[in-house]
Amino acid sequence: MKKLLHIIATPRGEASRTLKVSGVFLAELRKKYPGCTVDTINVSTETLPPLTVKRIDGKFALLMGGDLEGEAARAWKDIITHIERFLAAETYLISTPMWNFGIPYALKHYIDVVVQPKYLFRYSENGPEGLLKNKKMVVITSRGGDYGPDSPARTYDLQEPYLRAVFGFVGITDITFINAQPMDALGPEVERKAIAQAQEAARRLAETW
Repeated sequence: MKKLLHIIATPRGEASRTLKVSGVFLAELRKKYPGCTVDTINVSTETLPPLTVKRIDGKFALLMGGDLEGEAARAWKDIITHIERFLAAETYLISTPMWNFGIPYALKHYIDVVVQPKYLFRYSENGPEGLLKNKKMVVITSRGGDYGPDSPARTYDLQEPYLRAVFGFVGITDITFINAQPMDALGPEVERKAIAQAQEAARRLAETW
């Protein structure tokens, strides 16, 4: 593995419980792949291009099979930069907390910037086709409650199904989730245990990645 893109979606920095787990995964991964480059983007602090009318017009042009020209091409310059940065990675790590049962708005903004026709997917006579084949993704999350498969709250987990759907749509189907949960619902001792369990899962995953 030569290049990993680490997409951070938490504004909390060192206080982030999500990054406590991601840090273990990356440390172990660097041991296994010492030559691997880790490109990090924090979408909570990055100035992402707003999806203005001119930029949406460019998206519709691409959806209709056209090209970006003139004003549309100029408007898309920053979007193309983010798309190329995303495409340059061999594998991906997303570090995100759960917000209101889903993903933080900054991560949704980033996804809306990079998931574009002709770059990450295309429409063919057989329907939509993802263009990012044979790439892997790890998603490390922290959740205030327990949304695991045996939890009565599992139907409120809109985070994992959405991320699997949107990245599966562009061809990334090899996605592994490590969910640190519950973080808040049952007190600090349960929180510490959940983080430790998630860190151990992250360590084991990195060893076999």
